[in-house]
Formats: sequence, C-alpha cells, structure tokens
Amino acid sequence: MSTPFVTLQKPKDISIDEIEAELSQIWKSQVGDNVTPVATRASTFSMVIYEPEEFQQLLAILGFYQGAIEGVNGPMMKEAVTAAQKAYGLNITGRVDPATLIKLREECAKLPPEKRKLTNPDFRGQSVSDAIAAQNPCRIITLCPTLGEDQGVTAQVSAYCPILKKSSNNLMCCEYITLQGTKDALNRVGDMAASLLIPELPKFVWWKATPNPEQDLFKKMVECCRCIILDSSYYSDPESEFLKMAELIEAETYVADLNWHRFSAWQELTAAAFDPPERRESIQELDQVVIDYEKGNPAQALMFLGWLASRLEWQPVSYTETRDLYDLIHIDLVGPNQKTIKAELAGVPIGDPGEIIGDLIGISLTSSNPKADCNTIICSETTGCMRMEAKGGAQIARTEQVTATSDQKAEFLMSQQLQRWGRDVLYEESMAVVAQMLRLQQR
Repeated sequence: MSTPFVTLQKPKDISIDEIEAELSQIWKSQVGDNVTPVATRASTFSMVIYEPEEFQQLLAILGFYQGAIEGVNGPMMKEAVTAAQKAYGLNITGRVDPATLIKLREECAKLPPEKRKLTNPDFRGQSVSDAIAAQNPCRIITLCPTLGEDQGVTAQVSAYCPILKKSSNNLMCCEYITLQGTKDALNRVGDMAASLLIPELPKFVWWKATPNPEQDLFKKMVECCRCIILDSSYYSDPESEFLKMAELIEAETYVADLNWHRFSAWQELTAAAFDPPERRESIQELDQVVIDYEKGNPAQALMFLGWLASRLEWQPVSYTETRDLYDLIHIDLVGPNQKTIKAELAGVPIGDPGEIIGDLIGISLTSSNPKADCNTIICSETTGCMRMEAKGGAQIARTEQVTATSDQKAEFLMSQQLQRWGRDVLYEESMAVVAQMLRLQQR
C-alpha cells in the first residue's frame, strides 16, 4: 500500500528566478490550528535526481507507448518495448537494451521535425517513491532532459507531506523542484541547480544515467554533492563506465553504486563458507574462480571478483574476452604467494530473465590442489547452477543457495543508501581492483 500524501500546493509552473520566492510563499500560507496538522519543513538532506528516461520518450514519439513519462518500467512499458522490438525485427526481450535504444534513436531521427514532438504527459519530478519519502528529504530537485527543440528551461514547484505517523500533529514536508529542458539547456543552468541545494545540509545526487565527466551538468553535480549515487545495472557498457567511476573515486569523489548492494548476500555466503577454522587456511589454495551471471551486463560479476581479489590480495595480470553464447571473460591474477588464479566470468542466457540485468546466477571457487578443503559452489535459489552442476563439481564441494532479495528496485536500495553517511571503503577497494582488470583490457 502506498503512503498517502498531503499536498500543500499542486505543482505550479514558474520562472527559474521565482523558485525560492514561490517556495517561501507556500510555507507562509501554512498556518496550523487545532484541527489541521502543522506542516513542518523537513531538514534532513537535499537531493538532485537526474531523470533521463529517453527510452520512454522515444517509444512515445514513435507511437508504441501511450502512458505518462514517469520513469517506471511497468507493464505498459514492457508491452511498448516488446511491440517496438517486434516491429523492427529485434531480439524480443521486453526490456531496455542497447540494440533497441540505438534502433529507436535511428527511427526517431527519420521522422520530420513536426512529428518528433512529445504529447504524453510528463510526470517526472512530481512525486518520489515512498521508500525515499520516508527518509524525510528537505528538498528534491529533479532534472528532466527532454527531446526536441531547445526552448530553455521550465521550472515547477510543489510541496508534499507523507503521512507516516497518524498520532503526530506535525507533517514533515518535502519541497519538490522540477527543471525541464533539453540536455543543452540543463547544462546551462547547472550552477543554478546546484545553488538550490540547502547549503548547511548533506547533499546527494542520484544520477540515473551513465556517468559523464565531460558533461558540464555532471561536473557541477559532482562538485556540489556529498555523494553521487549511480546504478551500474543500467549500463550497456559497464566496463567503460566502471573506469570513469574508478577515476572519480581516485579523485576523492564519494561514489555509491546501488548495484553493489544487490549481491551482498553472495558476499556474505562466500565469507561464511570460509569461517570454519579448518577452511580458513585453505582459502589460500583457491586458484580457480567461475562466476555465472545473467547475460547482458557483467557489472555484478566484475564487482564480485574485484571484492574477492581485494580481500585475498590478488593482482590482475591479464584480461581477455570471447563474445559467443556465454560472453566469456577470462582474467588471470597473481596471489601474494605468486600463485596464479584463473577467473572466468560467463554471461549465461536465461529464458525468463529477472528485472535486473546481470544478476549473479552461480559462483564456483575451487583449487587445483585435491587436498585443499576450499571447493565451494554458491547458487541462486531461483535459477540454480546448471553449468556448474553439469561439470560434476557439486558432489565434492560445499554448496550454498542464495535466496532472492525481497526488493532489488533502485528506489528501495536508494532509501538504504541515504542512511549510509560514510564512505564505503570495501566498495572503493573492490572498484580499484576492477579498474586494474579493465585497464589490462585496453592494452
């Protein structure tokens, strides 16, 4: 059940210069009495959300999607994507993927200018998920790039109060500011968007696109925020994007990746498998790692290997790729005892894929030393370890099953991230190893 909201004022279009004045007017108009709860401005943190949603806009312009532009990949979006993939002879996945996006851009570019106009209502920035609202942000600024002709930037303001405690006489209210315009137009107002963040409070930026250090707007957001939050499950080329993220971390930027938290159960089970005293020493005998993931995005697999290597002090020495049925990646590493570790990352085709592209399916940790008590297989409870079981390793290895996380949606993970105020050293160390791996690929 969704959280009910009290609306202090319906969204209202105003000029950019009038934003602060309009917000002040909203609060001046709120006078408490013995019946109506008092509306109080939240004072926890402020956040910028960059909400591209190019996919929905392209589908709408081309006539496949009839709903509002709101950034939710629900049933209507899946139907629209499937229809577009059928129409253009693409692989039918029902999900956002690079090949479909490229084709939609090409088809949209063929249209005459008068037919490239978007008529669907745009609801981006008018609400925020219950999970985030519960954290009491004081101000959310949503940047909504639009397709079409550059006509400057429009602003809309409103205030909402989630009713979370019926016994309270106070409503903790959040201010919403939505800025819409083309990418070029939003780039021009980067300084102004940054200035709207409350100076004395923590500042977060949720960049719901690939990181772009060359983009003026992205640079402004990095400079002004406490933490820039990304989600590598969106990326069509995570290898390239990871290098950009690593460079940001190396430059002392506080970076968080929501996708990192999606495989925490795999990390916990792996660590637990080597907790028994008789297995602790054997972990040094590990020299073969196989990671299966849902084909389409190796981000989780790369981060898991980076985490394992950073804990065991493995240094990557070679990186090769083979694009075939399994999209194999082979990485050689060297341990502190100069022992070579061979890692294989395999993108496995799944008949009924989940919502998140690239979820882990199975992990095999083995040793060429037959006396080493370290062989471990960890499998997804829902997908299983078909490839690993086919090799016959399950009978001689310790086997664990990972129960699917109850909620892997970005909004839920974001609410958890907003409660983490410090840097994640474990993530940063893991990403440093991932960057070392990927730089070997470039040689």
